[in-house]
Amino acid sequence: MFTRIIAACDGSEGSKKALKIAAGLQKTWNGELHIVTIFRHHSMLEGSMSMVRPEEPENLDDALRGHAKQIAEEAKTLAQAEGAGNVRAFVKSGQPARSLVKLAQEHEADLIVLGSRGLGDGEGFLLGSVSHKVTSLASCPVLVV
Repeated sequence: MFTRIIAACDGSEGSKKALKIAAGLQKTWNGELHIVTIFRHHSMLEGSMSMVRPEEPENLDDALRGHAKQIAEEAKTLAQAEGAGNVRAFVKSGQPARSLVKLAQEHEADLIVLGSRGLGDGEGFLLGSVSHKVTSLASCPVLVV
């Protein structure tokens, strides 16, 4: 039934629960599981004002991208530990709901799975409002856990 599932993960407990369900669905239908972690792009002004770890020359986007890659790889490992096969992990930047829906369209997803609440806007990817936006924007079914 679901041959390509997109699972959003920001590292929160809610997104991990959603990922476990997505992994179970992937096993049931032997489809593809695409995990995505989305970080919010910051402007140069925001990056210069943040003064995050001034001893390291990374800009804020590079630091966020690195953290998102770590979360995505941990999510992939978790899905595989749950028995999912054919798992890919992606990192994207942008507005979370729109980026998630766009990725689902590009990959012709049959289902989007995401948590109802995540880490919050300042720290992570998913907010309750993100899941609400995804349900209204997506052209495929959405499972909110």
